[in-house]
Amino acid sequence: MDISTDSAVPEVTLPDKWIDADSSVFRERFDRKSFEVSHRLASHPRFEVPQLIDLAERTLRTRPSDLYYDMGDVAPGQKWRDTNRAFSPLNALRQLEDSNAWFILRDAQRDPAYTELYRHAIAEVKDMVGGGIESKIRNEEIIIFITSPKRVTAYHIDRECNFILQIHGGKDLYVFDREDRQVLPEVEIERFWTNDNNAANYRPELQDRARLYRLVPGNGVHVPVNCPHWLKNDDNISVTLSVNFQFIDSVRRDIYRANYYLRKLGINPSPPGRSAVRDRAKAMAFSTAHAAGRAIKSALQRGG
Repeated sequence: MDISTDSAVPEVTLPDKWIDADSSVFRERFDRKSFEVSHRLASHPRFEVPQLIDLAERTLRTRPSDLYYDMGDVAPGQKWRDTNRAFSPLNALRQLEDSNAWFILRDAQRDPAYTELYRHAIAEVKDMVGGGIESKIRNEEIIIFITSPKRVTAYHIDRECNFILQIHGGKDLYVFDREDRQVLPEVEIERFWTNDNNAANYRPELQDRARLYRLVPGNGVHVPVNCPHWLKNDDNISVTLSVNFQFIDSVRRDIYRANYYLRKLGINPSPPGRSAVRDRAKAMAFSTAHAAGRAIKSALQRGG
């Protein structure tokens, strides 16, 4: 099916409130456990496929690194580095039904046509979180996913805390408990935070430990930082919006990085949370060493 673009955006009246969640569940589970939310964004004109193709064209032209794409059959345990990217993304977008492709439009709010949508959605989530969340955020963005029929999004973990909102089509989302160390061992978390975005390994024999969420237009799921997950699209084109935050929390990150290097020295380090004193010492030591390393590298580059 060849999808042609049309720059005209129809007028749609949207309600003032876009996202809903049970307040008690939200407070109890936010960035701890996954939970379902509902939303009223499925009719937003900016998420129609022709508009998204226009967005992809502008993104390729002005900030190409913000458009990720791949093509082909993907298994849950496949790594992103092993996928096919030798094709024209715009051609694949215009033939989504047959191209077996997956697209990520990162930082969509940088496009002026999506800035106000981002402001509204981010403001609603922050309002639901409350508790001075603004001071804890390092980065925030909206990401738009466009997926061909039956495509799988491989198993992975993220640095961000996500609200995955389904706009068009249906798919299954499988979310695992990040505290289950058979599913997600400490060594994989350490590698992820240090140098390997593909560190998390899918274990099919543990699939029954995942919670299944059925995503359809009008609902969504909160996925906390580092919760392993993977998705399988129905026999339809899927459009999904992710509203997400990356937290400042450098202490936890630096503990994992410190543990990574301690393990390389043959030491079996204790995971974060066992000892506040030890955690602070590790984080401070890594942060100091990392800063010193950057300073030496900078001096060498200047010839000093």
